[in-house]
Amino acid sequence: MIRVLLVDDQPLLRSGFRALLDLEDDIEVVAEAADGQQGLALVREHRPDVVLVDIRMPLLDGIEATRRIAADPALSGVRVVILTNYGLDEYVLDALRAGAAGFLVKDIVPDDFLHAVRVAARGDALLAPSITRMLIERYVAQPPRASAGPLLGKLTNREREAVALVAQGLSNDEIAARMVISSLTAKTHVNRAMAKLDARDRAQLVILAYESGLVVPRAR
Repeated sequence: MIRVLLVDDQPLLRSGFRALLDLEDDIEVVAEAADGQQGLALVREHRPDVVLVDIRMPLLDGIEATRRIAADPALSGVRVVILTNYGLDEYVLDALRAGAAGFLVKDIVPDDFLHAVRVAARGDALLAPSITRMLIERYVAQPPRASAGPLLGKLTNREREAVALVAQGLSNDEIAARMVISSLTAKTHVNRAMAKLDARDRAQLVILAYESGLVVPRAR
């Protein structure tokens, strides 16, 4: 059973998301919160598998709530998925850096929403290729961060290759096909890279790949 917590200050949206989730046999909504402060308290109480968090909320915004969840070792199994009305707005990159596993636009179709919750719950969260492209565009005009490059020295050549493919938005199966290895081996390379780079999830690997200069985006 996938345990989900909803954190959004709009009751109608919370009700809509809950109605969708409650129809699924393998998903349980354990609690709801109307602001980030209450949401953080409920995360610590229930320790859900997935927290769906709005970015803009009273008392404590979604970015700071995400940062506090990611910083708490007791909540290491909790995956934060950001909810936004605005696509890749100026807050989303900050949320990913804070430790979010990914994000969803609130007008997402129901099937994609449910799929995203399940993907996040199994710890294999992956930004959609369209979202990855938008992240890349943010880095086109920015030079790599000097402080990020030395981190890559911790990786083997195969791990670096896997990280570069993650940054392109590929799944483990797609990485396996590209590298001509098994899916399990691909997952192992990605997981070892995350551990060595102290990345909470694949979203942070994407950011690090571009900040370090491992992957250099091409301007359109």
